[in-house]
Amino acid sequence: MSDATRSTDDAWLSVVIPAFDEVGRIGETARHVCAYLSAQSYAWEVLIVLDGGRPGAPEEIAEALGGRSHVSILDNHVNRGKGWSVRRGMLAARGRYRAFIDADLSLPIDGMPTLIDALERGADVAIGSRALPASQITGHLAGFRTSMGHAFNLIVRFITRCSLRDTQCGFKGFRAEAAHRIFRVQRLDRFGFDVEVLWLARRFGYRIVEVPVTCHYHGASSVRRAWDALSMLLDLLRIRWYDRTGRYDR
Repeated sequence: MSDATRSTDDAWLSVVIPAFDEVGRIGETARHVCAYLSAQSYAWEVLIVLDGGRPGAPEEIAEALGGRSHVSILDNHVNRGKGWSVRRGMLAARGRYRAFIDADLSLPIDGMPTLIDALERGADVAIGSRALPASQITGHLAGFRTSMGHAFNLIVRFITRCSLRDTQCGFKGFRAEAAHRIFRVQRLDRFGFDVEVLWLARRFGYRIVEVPVTCHYHGASSVRRAWDALSMLLDLLRIRWYDRTGRYDR
C-alpha cells in the first residue's frame, strides 16, 4: 500500500496514526481501526505514518488489511519524531475532520464519537483529557503515568499560561481548516509538539474543547521517562522563543 492506493473520494474523517517501532502490533491496530471505521456511515481514510524502527511494518499492515484502498502508509524510513509524523499525516489528510491517535490504542478508536461530537458542536480543536472526572484510566503504570502527567501539566501551565488540564493525551481532533493552519507552521518534532499545537490553536483564536476518554495503559511505552521529560521541558521554552521571534507568523 502507498499513497497511490488511496481512494479518490474525499473523506469525512481522516485518522492519522504515528507509529514508531510497532512491528508485531501495527497490523492488528490497523485491522481494528479499519473494522471500526467500516461500520460507520461516513467516508473515511487512515494514514499510518511509520517513524522508523524494525523492518516489516508495511508488510504486516498489508497482510492484516489485504490492500484496503482507504489506508495509506507514509514511511519516514528513519525516526523523525512523533511531532514530525503527525504533522506529515495531518497535512496529507483530506478529511473534513482530522484526528490523530496512538498506535497502541491505549485510547480506543471507539471514543471517536465523543471527539467528533465536540467538533460538530462548534469546537475547532477537540482533545481527549485524562484529567476530566468522567475519564476512566486503567492498566499497567496507570498511577505513575497519571502522576507524571499531572506534574508535567503544572509546568506547562506555568511556562505557557495554558489552562488545559491534559495537553499530552494522544487523542486529538481538528476541523480541516484549523488542522491546515496549525500544522503548516508547527515546528517541534518530538513529544513537546502537543503543547505547541495547542499553543498555536489558542494563538489563532480557535475554540478548544476537552472531552473525557477511556485510557488503558499498556506495559510498553516509547516514552523514555527522564530524557523525554527533559526534552519536553526544553520544547516548552522553544515554543515561547519561536513565538517571540516570529517563527509562527506566516
